[in-house]
Order: sequence, then C-alpha cells, then structure tokens
Amino acid sequence: MKLTDFKSLTFDCYGTLIDWETGIFAALQPLLAAGKVTLAREAVLAEFARQESTQEAATPAMLYRDLLAEVHRRLARAWQVSVPEASHLAFGASVPQWPAFADTPAALQYLGHHFKLVILSNVDRDSFAASNAKLGVRFDAICTAQDIGSYKPDARNFRYLIETVAKMGIGRGQILHTAQSLYHDHAPAKVAGLATAWIDRRDSRDGWGATLPLADRPAYDFRFVTLKEMADAHRALP
Repeated sequence: MKLTDFKSLTFDCYGTLIDWETGIFAALQPLLAAGKVTLAREAVLAEFARQESTQEAATPAMLYRDLLAEVHRRLARAWQVSVPEASHLAFGASVPQWPAFADTPAALQYLGHHFKLVILSNVDRDSFAASNAKLGVRFDAICTAQDIGSYKPDARNFRYLIETVAKMGIGRGQILHTAQSLYHDHAPAKVAGLATAWIDRRDSRDGWGATLPLADRPAYDFRFVTLKEMADAHRALP
C-alpha cells in the first residue's frame, strides 16, 4: 500500500490540523485560576476528554459551541468552581482561537495538488469556518457534526463521509482517512472499511491527551508524526 494509491484524504481537524490540546488548555485557564485548580496539563486534558465524550453521547445533535459550554459547566462542577455564565459561553466560543499546528498549512497546500481534501470534524460549521481560515486551503467537502447530527466515533459520521466522497466519483477503497485520534477516528474508520494514516501528534508524550483511552490500539496503515512528514513521504515517491 502506497500513498499514491488514494484519491482523497479525509481529515479529522482538531488534534490533527488544529492544535486543540493547546487551545483547550489555554481556554480553561480562567476556570482553573478561579478555582485554584493545580492539576497538571495532562490531567486537565484527560478530564476534558471524559466530560466531552459523555456530553457528546448524551446530546449528539447539540451544536459544538453549545456542547463546549456545557462541558465547561461540567468541569466547573467536577472541580467545584463557581464562575459566571459568561465564562461557560466564552469557552464554547473559544474554537476560533485554537492554533493550527505550524506544519499544517504548507502540508495541506502540497497535498491538495494531489488529492481531494475532505474534513470530517466534531464541530459546528461556524467554528470550523474560523479554523479553516488558519489552514490555508479550500477543502473539497466539509462534513461536520452539525451536518450529520452525531459525533465521532458514531458510525453514522463515517457513513456520511463515505457517501459524500462517493459523490466526487471516489470509492471507499480510494479514501485515506487521516487523523490523530485513535478513539474518535481510527477505530471507527477501520470498522467502516477505510484505510487510515495516523498523524501521531503526541509521539513524544505519554497518555491520551484530550481523547479517551482505548483498551486495544486499532490498526492503521501509515504513521507519521506530523502532516509535513506525510507530505514529504508522498513527495519522495516516484
């Protein structure tokens, strides 16, 4: 199997293209400070992962910015912190401030000359539009949780993705799903019959960050530490 076997790269955004862990941790600083919470960064991210996944399962049709606000309320209760309602709403609106990984724009621009680029993201359209401005490319299709009515790892999201790409004349076997999260993306993508490329943004760190752990690591077909490494690997092929 080679990268040149595929016609479409379908991307997770947050954690893969956008550095959501840095964004989340920065946006949680006012809450942590208000409660004098002294947890380490990894413990904060792990608690975010638990609360976010629980909320996504409970309210799959909720817009992501509203869901983030509810996650912030849940974190405040878990850490026994009292903050104004505006603080919860500010966290929900923080996605546009989350930074892109430094290598993302140039790598996407290169890959866009060789593949159809498609987004499959647990986000609302407006939040993604703000992030897209940092990515430097026009995607051929954008599939959000708002469009689908559920959040990854729900199988519906991957069926929607496959159907969307099929409208471009590209079959399931020509899709390479490219993502950081083993929980949100790789495990359900494999069940859906997709090839996958793991962008292992946490290569130098222990733990699972802002995603839930899995008992068993799902299979993947390629592994790169950055998106630049993936683009370079494609560039090196004959």
